[in-house]
Amino acid sequence: MQPNPVIVQPDSTIGELLLMMNHQRIGSVLVCRGRRLIGIFTERDLLRRVSDAVLGWRNYAVTEWMTPQPHTIAPDTGWEDAVQEMTTFGIRHLPVVERGEVVGMLSTRMLMARRAEYLDAAVEGRTNDLRAVNEELLARDSEMNHNMRTAGRLQKKLLPPQPPNVPELRWAIHYAPLDDLGGDYYGYADPDANHLGMFIADASGHSIPAALVAIMTRYAFADVARTTIHPGEMLTKLNRRLCDITEERFVSAFYGVLDKRTGVLKYANAGHPYPLHRHGSTGEVKPLNAQGFLLGIIPEEVYQEREVRLEPEDSLLFYTDGLIEARNEIGEQFGTERLTECLLHRRSSPEADVEEIIAQQRNFSGKEPLCDDLTIVACHRLGAG
Repeated sequence: MQPNPVIVQPDSTIGELLLMMNHQRIGSVLVCRGRRLIGIFTERDLLRRVSDAVLGWRNYAVTEWMTPQPHTIAPDTGWEDAVQEMTTFGIRHLPVVERGEVVGMLSTRMLMARRAEYLDAAVEGRTNDLRAVNEELLARDSEMNHNMRTAGRLQKKLLPPQPPNVPELRWAIHYAPLDDLGGDYYGYADPDANHLGMFIADASGHSIPAALVAIMTRYAFADVARTTIHPGEMLTKLNRRLCDITEERFVSAFYGVLDKRTGVLKYANAGHPYPLHRHGSTGEVKPLNAQGFLLGIIPEEVYQEREVRLEPEDSLLFYTDGLIEARNEIGEQFGTERLTECLLHRRSSPEADVEEIIAQQRNFSGKEPLCDDLTIVACHRLGAG
């Protein structure tokens, strides 16, 4: 507040007050008898009356134009309450009165300055609080990123360290999770000496939830696949296991079992993108299409088997939907047709096939990032001799 407001006596004239207010550049004076407040005279009082005043109004006593018994506040009134008082009564000046005597004056200008100081202090305090919280979040984020990277390295160790050592087969693998942790998984099984199981799966979503489901799928697969050479039976058993543990998550999967003696591949599918089979003799590319519902949803689902013969120089391509659902800048998907075209031309090795597929996908997507985990497993059966 202003501790020494301008005080005038009741017999002061309007003319005297105007000279005083203009000289001191103030917008109001208090009218008192001694220190006892009886009224306030402001610029608003002048403007409200001067237009209708008669000649000689400057000689009027201030008591004729003042606002008698003005609203007042106590010295201990909070500034927010003072602002509310001014807003409620539509006034710009508040005398401060203690024990019936004037001790000061508050104006909207003072309160606005005080509010600005208060807001500046509040902003500074809030900024400091936010800075401290942000530093804490950055530290936690750094720790979380470190933990995620560590978890990602550990998850990759759950993947097969190398493809199966089968002389007539050659492999190439591309594994690219969207985050440090991913929902894709591939693996192999040796149910007996004459058969080789080839498995690829994709848990819904990505990052931590999908990774946990992928890990559960990996261990369930390792346990079930060694018990049977029938892919349909394996997926049926695996599905029952996952229905008990994946809750609202689901898994797409393809499983094929190759008879190494005959080259016959029996396979079953659980809602997974169809692998592609390239015939070495003709160059024709066909999907290994088999129907089956996603794993982890319907416990009683039974998965049917189909079969195909893998001749010398034939190739197989297994992949997750992160490949065919990759988009370009206008929203088009890479799709199975483009993927099939990549395989129409025979190359020297499965590594060359995978390199060409990745190059074509990246050229198609341009600057658009992948939106899901991406895994490719290519297998080539060598020719005789």
